[in-house]
Amino acid sequence: MIDIFVLPDSCKKAINAGVPAIDVLHGELKNLMYTYEQELDNNSELQDNPTYKYLSGYLDALTYVYILAQQIDFDIIDRNSNEA
Repeated sequence: MIDIFVLPDSCKKAINAGVPAIDVLHGELKNLMYTYEQELDNNSELQDNPTYKYLSGYLDALTYVYILAQQIDFDIIDRNSNEA
């Protein structure tokens, strides 16, 4: 399991480079989703196993937040284009 209380170096570098926080979040979520999809693929024979079910639920939660972050980003872009 990934330590969720430590900001990954890739996020720190992106923030220090001036990347907007929503883009950093979006990118990190995409990386996490890929990681957990690989874990599920590697354990697909254990679909009745509680660990598999946990990973599947975790991936669902990551996917929800990913979509939410994407929609927030789109709404910010729309708001900024309407202000111009």
